[in-house]
Formats: sequence, C-alpha cells, structure tokens
Amino acid sequence: MEEANQSVVSEFIFHGLCNSRELQTLLLLPFSTLYLMTVMGNLFVVFLIITHSHLHSPMYFLLANLSFVDFCLSSVTTPKLTTDFLKVNKTISFGGCMSQILCVHFFGGGEMVLLVSMAYDRYVAICKPLHYSSIMDRQRCIWLVFISWIIGFVHAISQLAMILELPFCGPTIVDSFFCDIPLVIKLACIDTHTLGILINADSGVLATTCFILLLISYTYILVIVRLHSKDGASKALSTCTSHIIVVVLFFGPCIFIYLWPLNITWVDKFLAVFYTVITPLLNPAIYTLRNKEIKNAIKRLISQHMNSRDKF
Repeated sequence: MEEANQSVVSEFIFHGLCNSRELQTLLLLPFSTLYLMTVMGNLFVVFLIITHSHLHSPMYFLLANLSFVDFCLSSVTTPKLTTDFLKVNKTISFGGCMSQILCVHFFGGGEMVLLVSMAYDRYVAICKPLHYSSIMDRQRCIWLVFISWIIGFVHAISQLAMILELPFCGPTIVDSFFCDIPLVIKLACIDTHTLGILINADSGVLATTCFILLLISYTYILVIVRLHSKDGASKALSTCTSHIIVVVLFFGPCIFIYLWPLNITWVDKFLAVFYTVITPLLNPAIYTLRNKEIKNAIKRLISQHMNSRDKF
C-alpha cells in the first residue's frame, strides 16, 4: 500500500509552445534575445541604483528589488524554454519540476507584495510629503522588502506542500513550457478536483488581495491630491503611471489564469509567456523610459565612460 502511494514518475515531458519543429527553431533567436535583454535590463537598473548616490531613496531601493525579482522570475523558466526549442524530448526531472513550481510562486508572490509596498511608498510621498523621510526610513524600507520575500516564500511553500506528496504514475506530458501547478496536478493518479480549487484559491486570494490594495491605493492618491490642487490629479497620475502600467501588466495575466473558469490552452500559454518572459523585460524599460532621474543617471554614466575613454 505504501508503494502504491509513492510517485513512480522520475521526470515530466513538456509539450512546449507548439508542435512545429520549424517554428520552434525560428522562435529560438527571439526568445534568447528577449531573455538576454531581460537580464541586462534588470541588472543594469540594479547597478545604476546602487552606484548612483542620488538614487539612494526608498522608491529606487524598492525599484532595485523589483528588478532583481524580475530577473530571478524570468530565469526560472526562460532558459529552459529556449534550450527546449532545440530538443525533441523536452524533459525535466521530478525534482526540477517541483523546484520550478517553488521558485515561480516564490518570486511571483514576492513581486505582488513588493508592488503593494511601492504603492505605499508613492502614497506617503504624494499624500504626506512632509513626513516622507521619517515614515519611509531605511529600516521600514528593509522591512517592506523582507515582508515581501517572507510572504512569497510562505505562499510558495503552501503551494508546493499541497502537491509534493501526490502520487504520479503517468501520463507525464505537461501541456506547457514549464511546470505550472494546474497542469501538473492533472497528471496525478488520484482525483485532484478539490485540490485544484484549493490551489487556485490560494494563488487567487493573494493576487486579488494585492490587486485590490493597489487599486485602492492609487485611487486614494488621485482623490486626495485632486482635493488639494486642480493640477494635482494630473501630477499624481504622471508620477504613478509607471507603477500602474507595471501593476496591470503583471496582475492581469495572473488573475486571468487563476480566476477564469475556462481553460483554453493557447490563451494559457500566451499569458504564461507574457508574465514570465515579457513582463520582466517591460518593467525596466517602463521605469527607465518614463523616469527622468534614471535617464539622467544613464546620461551621466555614459558621459563618465566617454570622459574616461578620452583620457586614454
């Protein structure tokens, strides 16, 4: 009886994005380029914020952490996706699959909470500017980041705990390019309908709660500022636009995947690609293109490089 309850599956096989070998070969270069740009873009933002003292403020401290999380989230799935374009059998070990699940939910959950922390920072900066430095001190910023990591870890462990002891005895084909929990539990040898509801509820509650808090935060910012100034709403919107765009891009696909009752394979794959590959690339681009201080820091960095090169 004990042997029957043990998983006999040592590896899973990914179906991938498509069946066509020719199309997979064509997708190799674009996805490799996207991942390279994601790594360089996010790490460059982290480097820029660390090396420029005028960017050592709470907002940029949180932004540096967001860029690091995006780099980690993309690195969990994209390298495997790109190398699998060259393989006929896209396999992953059982342990590797569980590790993917843990890391995706760890970094994904952490980013949700981190975005709420960034919204709180903007609320204090816009609605309580005179008390900003005292409220958003170094210790509070560190605690906000620490809490986001803790919640992400607890969320990931809770997800993994619900599936780790499931009996897997075949089939082993995951109809995606990474180990997504709703698809993996379908391969278990027992009825997982109730478990699937619990898992979706876990992720859905976290995503929806954070999204509602973000909506309330940014709505409150605009309302409060508009009451004090005719031009306040537009200024506040200008300040928060980058944050709002990132929030919509990240939470939209996540909430859709876990709350939408219908499962359409190509839609799920598109959304999975969007929040694991595209969103981590767009985040640094959005913040660098819309932020004057970061653009000025880039100009100073280029200027310093040019001056140092001229000396030689």
